[in-house]
Amino acid sequence: WLNLSTPSPAAPTMLRHLLLRCLLAGCFAWGAQAVPVVAKDSEVAAEPTPVVLWHGMGDTCCMPFSMGAVKKKLEEKINGVYVRSLMIGKNEAKDQAGGFFMPILDQLDFACEIIREDPKLAGGFHAIGFSQGGLFLRLLVQTCDVKIKNLISIGGPQQGVYGFPQCTEPAVLCKEMDRLLELGAYLPLVQNRLVQAQYWHDPLNHQRYLADNIVLPMLNNEKEVNATYAERIQALENFVMVKFENDTVVIPRESEWFGFYVVGQSKDLETLQESSLYREDRLGLKQLDMSGRLHLLQCEGNHLDMPRGYFESTIIPFLHASSTPTRTLPAQAAQKGAASGEPETKGGAAGRW
Repeated sequence: WLNLSTPSPAAPTMLRHLLLRCLLAGCFAWGAQAVPVVAKDSEVAAEPTPVVLWHGMGDTCCMPFSMGAVKKKLEEKINGVYVRSLMIGKNEAKDQAGGFFMPILDQLDFACEIIREDPKLAGGFHAIGFSQGGLFLRLLVQTCDVKIKNLISIGGPQQGVYGFPQCTEPAVLCKEMDRLLELGAYLPLVQNRLVQAQYWHDPLNHQRYLADNIVLPMLNNEKEVNATYAERIQALENFVMVKFENDTVVIPRESEWFGFYVVGQSKDLETLQESSLYREDRLGLKQLDMSGRLHLLQCEGNHLDMPRGYFESTIIPFLHASSTPTRTLPAQAAQKGAASGEPETKGGAAGRW
């Protein structure tokens, strides 16, 4: 073999230069095989984005037939995904009770600390909230400086409720909630004690709602506009809201799409797009909608009663890094004629995964 470091007198100068240039360029097959091939970024299998879950009223982080089943389904369908179901309290009993009696702002602080201390969530995560957990996660986006990518609210009362939330279990906690709401949702004693009073939205007494509800008007930017809230909403990759067509728990059900009653009465409804919140873009939702990142989805059934396969076919695709589903129901079109008035029936339902 020709030694290029000590050229042979027999090798012509031109040949030596040619061989040197060819060797440096990797012309020889054996040399190419010795060089490790580094895949392009697009060829590296991306680790799945972690998922954070927040349960609804009366539930806990870890019941095997509710959040436990959701966690299991996600782990089955998204290989290697890390799922953190939030436990708001030191144990499941405190988590369940806190859904009624731990003030919302305290819950948000607690959840924010959990997420910040979890190294697996440091690079960002998707978030799925069920019922009031969907509202709380949206409020967490606004108040906690963490990276939430896709936010999915399933039956979340984004504009609050005007009607006693249907609650039967656990009976002791439900009865205490009813008792306090009957006293008066805007009394300081009730506002400071009861979670559901903090998203009680009375359209017949709008000024008192603005003055005495200590959470929802502030975090919905209905009084003063906090620019940070809007900026953080606009930073979402997608905001998905699922409304249940026959919901008898969230009243009015249009709150699950950020709609609500027209001020001054409790019959006629206005859509998100008809509201001043949207028209003035006080919370960043209009910009999110105009950029195609606001998704309003309908689901048959009562509250959280998803048809078999719905979660897998409709929700899980938003959790894959490779693609974002096309909106099957564009936000503005979805709002047209969607108002359905007061629910006529009462009844609870459990989700199926």
